[in-house]
Amino acid sequence: MTLFYSHPPGRAGSLSSPAISLKRTLFSRVPATRIAVDLDAVARNTRVLHQACTPNTSLMAVVKANAYGHGAVHVAQTVLSHGANFLGVARMSEAVQLREAGIQAPVLVFGDTLPDLAVQAAGLDIRVTLTGIDAAKTLNDAAGAARTSVTAHIKIDTGMGRLGLCPGLDMSKTLTDLTSMMQMDNLAIEGIYTHFANADAVDNTHAKQQLALFTQVLDRLDADSLLPQVIHAANSAATLTLPRSHFTMVRPGIALYGLCPGPGVNCTDLTPALSLISTISQVKQVPKGFAISYGSTHVTDRPTAIATVPVGYADGYSRLLSAKAHMLVKGQRARVTGRVCMDFTMIDVGHIPDAAVGDEVVVLGTRGNETVSADELADLMGTINYEVVAGLTSRLPVYYRRQPIDAPGHTPDPEKHPHHGNIPKNNRESSKRASHP
Repeated sequence: MTLFYSHPPGRAGSLSSPAISLKRTLFSRVPATRIAVDLDAVARNTRVLHQACTPNTSLMAVVKANAYGHGAVHVAQTVLSHGANFLGVARMSEAVQLREAGIQAPVLVFGDTLPDLAVQAAGLDIRVTLTGIDAAKTLNDAAGAARTSVTAHIKIDTGMGRLGLCPGLDMSKTLTDLTSMMQMDNLAIEGIYTHFANADAVDNTHAKQQLALFTQVLDRLDADSLLPQVIHAANSAATLTLPRSHFTMVRPGIALYGLCPGPGVNCTDLTPALSLISTISQVKQVPKGFAISYGSTHVTDRPTAIATVPVGYADGYSRLLSAKAHMLVKGQRARVTGRVCMDFTMIDVGHIPDAAVGDEVVVLGTRGNETVSADELADLMGTINYEVVAGLTSRLPVYYRRQPIDAPGHTPDPEKHPHHGNIPKNNRESSKRASHP
């Protein structure tokens, strides 16, 4: 197994810094608190999702928000070697970081993009999202002034209530705007897409309603020979549960990282890729009645041992976990005691008599038969697993684990998984037929 340290985008260090072998790091030892990412798990999850796709469906890997805290560059390189051939990000800066790292796969920016930035992106072969006719006109004018063309995907709001044209409010205007956007001289409309609001729910009625509305739009465009080459709707949940939404490309995010998108999805084949590891800094033997942390909200009810762990809310370990969460020491659960501090958290290790300074602490992850999962922490915080991993902050160094590659990485069949949106017409038609409820 190869273990290496890197400065991924969004974390401390130069964007262009190459991965550095542990033997060459300036650390005298591994940092006390760090993120560990298993790239083999990311590769396995990518293959699982790819296998869940309907035939001839491409896969866009969503690597926004620094790949949900996992490191966008290394994750992108991994998924592109194991079945993905398109990347999705939220902001232009994230797309530029991928290009600066030497990644040449197609990249789509989901969020609104300022016209000047979009025109600059054209030179980097970055796709942008169009969410309305006015934005499209402004971008078209900017591209014309720069004597270039911008490749774009059009967003359809079928029930998310966030960005995009709204056929549910006015189908006629939506179709008129779509036609106008596709006829603009300086915009190359490569794709069209929507986003599900509730595909992860046990009851997928709303997702099916969104799918039906999206399909109505596609049918009308197809009748006028205006259907774009790339059609995508399926997020992680829909990729695994709603094959009629796969169209020509799926767009998983959270599932790539081995985390389940919601209660309506079977995620048993996914492997969590991220762990948060720390180390005991100090152990105190304390008597009954000893107060712990800010506010003295915890007072020991017996003689015990308190270990201090150098991780806190400035690292993304939420203060909401105070006196609720557990960490793992020697494969045993140790409860968080008192309030989580900015830089430290205390845990009760009185039941682990050999716990000592320097012992590994698993803040998030698995050791032996015990696991502290992102879902467990999310439940305690009253949030979702997405926030647990994406909220880990940039001061945490990231270490990657990867088995040496003995065989060439998987390269998608260009006829089945074309780059740059060149999806065969027969695939568009077969996917469209399969999409009808």
